[in-house]
This record gives sequence, C-alpha cells and structure tokens, in this order.
Amino acid sequence: MRSEQQLRTFLRVLESYQEDRPLAKFLPEFFRRNKQMGSNDRRSASRLLYNYYRIGNAFHNLPVEERLFYAEFLCTAVDNPFLQHFRPDLNEKIYLSREEKLDYLAKDERFKLRDVFPFGDFSEGINESLFCRSVFIQPDLFIRIHPGKEDLVMSEINATSISFSRLGNYTLALPNGTNLDKIFPDDTFPTKPFEVQDLSSQQTLKYFKPNRYEHWWDACAASGGKSLLLFSEQPDIKLVVSDIRESVLDNLDERFINAGLRTYQKKLLDLTQNPDQVLYHYEFDGIILDAPCSGSGTWGRTPEMISQFMPQKIHGFQNLQKAIAANVIKYLKPGKPLIYITCSVFRQENEDVVDYLVSEYGLNLEGKEVFMGYEHKADTMFAARLLKPLES
Repeated sequence: MRSEQQLRTFLRVLESYQEDRPLAKFLPEFFRRNKQMGSNDRRSASRLLYNYYRIGNAFHNLPVEERLFYAEFLCTAVDNPFLQHFRPDLNEKIYLSREEKLDYLAKDERFKLRDVFPFGDFSEGINESLFCRSVFIQPDLFIRIHPGKEDLVMSEINATSISFSRLGNYTLALPNGTNLDKIFPDDTFPTKPFEVQDLSSQQTLKYFKPNRYEHWWDACAASGGKSLLLFSEQPDIKLVVSDIRESVLDNLDERFINAGLRTYQKKLLDLTQNPDQVLYHYEFDGIILDAPCSGSGTWGRTPEMISQFMPQKIHGFQNLQKAIAANVIKYLKPGKPLIYITCSVFRQENEDVVDYLVSEYGLNLEGKEVFMGYEHKADTMFAARLLKPLES
C-alpha cells in the first residue's frame, strides 16, 4: 500500500542522512541520486522527515516509526491517510487544536513537552512552554519591501491566490515555500523590489539609530541583511562589511547592488584574531555584531538541529562571542553604539555576554530585547545596544 511505501522511503532517507548538514541541502542531493523517486514521493519524504525532527527528543525511548506517527499527529491538522493507515486512533483526533492534542498526549507518561527542546536556560521573558509548542509549526516566509515599491509588490501578490499578512508598511508574511521567483520572475524583475528577511531580524533595526554620513561596520556580515536594514534607514552612511567566509562576501555583492547599495568596503577577517593589520586606522560611529551563535532561535526552520545539538556547545559559542566582541570594541568611537545581535534563545549567549561586556569593558547598556518570534511564526532573536564610554 502507498502508506507502507511512504514509510519505507522515509526510513531509507533517514538512514542515509548523516546529520552533518542541514536537511535543506541533504534532501536535494539525495533526490538527485535517486531519480526514480517521483514528485509525490519526494514531497512525502520531505514532509515526514521535517515533522519527525520537529518533536525533538520527545518520545525518545520509542522506535523511530512510533515517534514519526506522533510527529505527524502533532504537526498536521487535516485528515492524514498515512496516519489513518498506521494509527487510526490518532487520525480520528487530527482535527483537535494543537493544545488539545498536547493535553491528550500529556496523559501518556512517556511524553514530556520539555523533551522537545531540552537545552540550557532561556533568555529573559521567553515562555518555555510556548516556545516548545512553536517548534511544531513551520515558520512563515517574510519579505521587507523596498521603500517606494509597496504598490508594485502588493499588486503582484494580490494577483495570485497566495494568502499573506501585511505587518506594517514594508513587511509581508507569506506561507513558507512560496515561490517568489514565480511571482517576480527575473525577466520582468531583474532587480527585486524586496528583501527576504525574517520578521525578528527586521525588528532589530530599532536599535541601530544611524545618523547621516556616519561610518559603520557590519562585523559579521554574512549575507548582508543587517547592512541592508541600516542602509534602508540611512542611505548616506559609509559602510564596511566583513566576514570570515570569502564566498558569502562574494554573494553579498549581488544583494547589495539589487538594493541600490553600491558604496561600501569589504574585508575578509577572522575576528577571533586581532584585526589591527587591516583596521589599524579605522574608527566607527557604530558597529553591528550579529555574532556567531547556536542559531537556536531559528530551529523552527531547521528542526533537525534540535537532535544534533550538544548543550556543551553553548559555552563554546559564548567564548567565541566574547572573543569577537573584544576585538571589535576597540574600533568604536567613544559614546558610539555596539549593536550585539544573536538568533539564540539561550541566556548564556545573550544576557550573559552583554553583562560581560558591561563589566569587562565598561560599555553602557542602553537597551536590550528578546524578539519573541515564536509568537509570530518567525525566528526568535536577541538584540542589545551598548555604548562605549566617553573618554575622561
């Protein structure tokens, strides 16, 4: 039967997955090697794998198949032929709300919600129960519209049957997996009128507060999302971007040109080392440090990371964040801000690092915030604005 074939395919793919890279990279490679799999088989295998990893370490003592059935129960809300075949008792409750499903499972002593995400101390204000529940839900796809392009973007999206939510003037939330290239094809839109950027990432902008003609440094720029936010707020800034990976700096160029950001400097830097040889004469009016971190606030998008993560890595990330911060602070002008950002939910990577920078380097904390993305089908992030003390 089809359901049994789907289960066999799931087990085969799961066995092949070495958990050494994201599922989003592994699955296309697996499907290319197994061209006999049809589109329905690929969709089914992808869904089952992602749902399986969404239950984290819950039901950890059960066989893989049983864990998968419970994952399907929690992660789907429509009649499920796969579940009907193997566990009709669960499928008959498939239309219950997620809260009702969790209440039902709570009667089973083998299930504990805390096992879904069994790590570390959460940052201040995060509701542990709500956060764990959010892991069962696929986050939305968010775009930030370039100023002046609002009517164009809305016209093109309204012409489709895709459901969306508008969050303020420039932000749209769309279903994950929305094919933006189909709505905005390259031949018609060689320059895209928006950026793909998570809601919480967009919200960090309120901590930047740039002024015209200031000199800013995006120290761990990656794909340049924070730099583009900065540019959207103040187009006349002077900008330096750096990263340890040359490939991401190369990819950043295209994104900047698309957004109209053409005047900037790129630096290939390992900020765990002293960068004086490259930056000895630089002084900045603001530094954005989107620090390397566990990424735990984004695991709703990459749920396979939950079962791959080792809690002892948190301390390693904290040491990395402290080392990088120490190497960038010295290039900050007195009285100017360091914007410290992570996409982590762990206190050790967030408030504890900020406390360290205050006590060890005399920075003044002007404000900090956890962006509770789990309440909005978005990533959860942390941001703090710290000022370098004025020279006496």
